[in-house]
Amino acid sequence: MKKTIRHIKRTLAAAICAGLIPMAVAADTPLGTWLTPPDANGIVAHIEAQPCGAAACGVIARTYDSQGRPVQTPNLGVRVFWDMTPAGAGVWTGRAFVPAHNRSYTGTMKVRGNRMTVRGCLGPVCQSQVWARVN
Repeated sequence: MKKTIRHIKRTLAAAICAGLIPMAVAADTPLGTWLTPPDANGIVAHIEAQPCGAAACGVIARTYDSQGRPVQTPNLGVRVFWDMTPAGAGVWTGRAFVPAHNRSYTGTMKVRGNRMTVRGCLGPVCQSQVWARVN
């Protein structure tokens, strides 16, 4: 885990130095581990966001029950966002997958410090969640 975080930080630093990611956006990066709110069954997830090419991608890395105990779910390892690229200060756009709907959507992530609002839309209908940064 520590190696993964170090890799993300090195990759992000290299991208900043190469000018691939503007400094203002780098401060509000989606890279790292995020905690989702509970689903209908009280299960929360850790989403690990890593670079994938010039974009960011995220997968469900761990899931926990309402008591904080690790649980196995069919969604472990599922990619929940991909092709997320910077679109402004702290804003990233790409594709998002919602396991509860078994469907992908046009997605937007707005990162503000240790909070990220994740939003997916299908036409005019949108839903969003606020995730908390774990690290």
